[in-house]
Amino acid sequence: MNAIISAAELASESKGQYPPVLLDVRWQLTLAKTAGEPSFDGRAAYAAGHIPGAVYVDLDTALAGPAGTGGRHPLPDLEVFAEAMRAAGVRQDRPVVVYDGGQSWAAARAWWLLRWAGHPSVRVLDGGLAAWDGELSTETPSVEPGDFVPRPGAVLLLDADGAAALAREGLLLDARAGERYRGEVEPIDRVGGHIPGAVSAPTTENVGADGRFLPAADLAARFRTLGSEEAPRVGVYCGSGVSGAHEVLALAVAGIEAELYVGSWSEWSSDESRPVATGPNP
Repeated sequence: MNAIISAAELASESKGQYPPVLLDVRWQLTLAKTAGEPSFDGRAAYAAGHIPGAVYVDLDTALAGPAGTGGRHPLPDLEVFAEAMRAAGVRQDRPVVVYDGGQSWAAARAWWLLRWAGHPSVRVLDGGLAAWDGELSTETPSVEPGDFVPRPGAVLLLDADGAAALAREGLLLDARAGERYRGEVEPIDRVGGHIPGAVSAPTTENVGADGRFLPAADLAARFRTLGSEEAPRVGVYCGSGVSGAHEVLALAVAGIEAELYVGSWSEWSSDESRPVATGPNP
């Protein structure tokens, strides 16, 4: 099954006998607290208008555990995640479609987690809510609780040691902005730079101006130039395992299986014993 779905396809499937479970995962990485501005409120955005039938899922509480030594968005407690998915109506025998405001980072995080936990059919709405040209609803739907039981391990997961090894023995992609990879700026974490051996591959280059993914052939060509064809394995990290999931999704669209280092730079850089590389080269 494809990893992404178009708005037209979603509209058609939603009218069918077995419509997909629809999750609204709007979220934004924001430095608003530092700037003295209010943080983005995904729940308020959902209440103001969402795709009919969608259930809101909060990334910070349902799709990640508390920030700490494991990074800003470590894996969630499995039972917390399971309860949130069942409350949203997620079932083992029903397809799931996830979307966010258009960037698809948060939607990709939900996609990756559900796949890692063993759900067989999860797709991301290509282009997010911005691509939806149908009506919006302000009503919170009444959904029948789902029966989803996570069975972790369906896709591979990297820890810090695994990421370090993959940077030496395969291809480890850094999905953050190039200036953060090079160590020129670091607005969030303790220190700037990248995991030694990692290759810069900003996830923003996987989509067009409208937020939709580039064609599969174009994505495949991009990753080939970065070394995917020669690598025995491919892995991805970012700042905290959110935009990295988006890059794993882009790789899936291109037909390339990839592993995610969920702790990412927020975990790696917090450990002063871990080496840090700077500059444009791996």
